[in-house]
Amino acid sequence: MNQLLKKIFSPLIASLTLGLAPFAPEPHVWGKLRWVMGGAVGMQIMDWLDLLMHGAPWLWLFYTVFRHFTPRK
Repeated sequence: MNQLLKKIFSPLIASLTLGLAPFAPEPHVWGKLRWVMGGAVGMQIMDWLDLLMHGAPWLWLFYTVFRHFTPRK
């Protein structure tokens, strides 16, 4: 378990800071995801890049956890 914590420390910190900022009134990435799930009506290129920036730490975290639990050949 200690090895997993060492592996996910950086992606976890990035996800909790950049991935959720700004925190009020709701996490920014959550608002963008709701916008996309609602059809992405009115989204411009800047909104897509913003979603990519705030979503990248979460993808990094999921990838790191997935790699930890996937058997290697």
